[in-house]
Amino acid sequence: MTRIRRGRHTHDHTRHSEGLCVFLIGMRVNRWWRPDAWLPTFAAMGPMIAELSADPDSGFLGARYAISPQGPLLVQYWRSSDDVYRYAVDRDARHRPAWTAFNQRAKRVPGAVGVWHETFEVSAAETLAIDMPASGLAAAVGSVPASPGMRSAAQRLRAGAARAQAPSAPARKAADRSS
Repeated sequence: MTRIRRGRHTHDHTRHSEGLCVFLIGMRVNRWWRPDAWLPTFAAMGPMIAELSADPDSGFLGARYAISPQGPLLVQYWRSSDDVYRYAVDRDARHRPAWTAFNQRAKRVPGAVGVWHETFEVSAAETLAIDMPASGLAAAVGSVPASPGMRSAAQRLRAGAARAQAPSAPARKAADRSS
């Protein structure tokens, strides 16, 4: 059983200070009686998430699964949209063959299953969990106690915005060398 973290917690703002991208991907089964068309689509995501989770250089930070009224939904947290797109076109990764197979099934059984995605580049984020296991962004980047300076949603959002505006470590080093 997942350990409950007592008290108020937020995500570790320092862990995504160089960028954050939220990628939503979902599917909708339009013809339940055609599992040959939709089940492979559903089954393809698990191995991709395992592949990404095993590669710290991928830019993938974590994910959470959900069920929406339209069907399965996967919320993914990434370092950047460039990392998302790099994975999507990587010929050596699991996504390309899964996407090719999906397109072939869609031609064979048109309309049996639909897929969608949305990509959001996030400049600031705030989270709060009370007496919960770490989940969502906090599970992806780490959970920390909500300190007195991060008690309100506005304070947590400002902390995220300040991190996003601060120069990254490589940019600080480059600035130090040029001065």
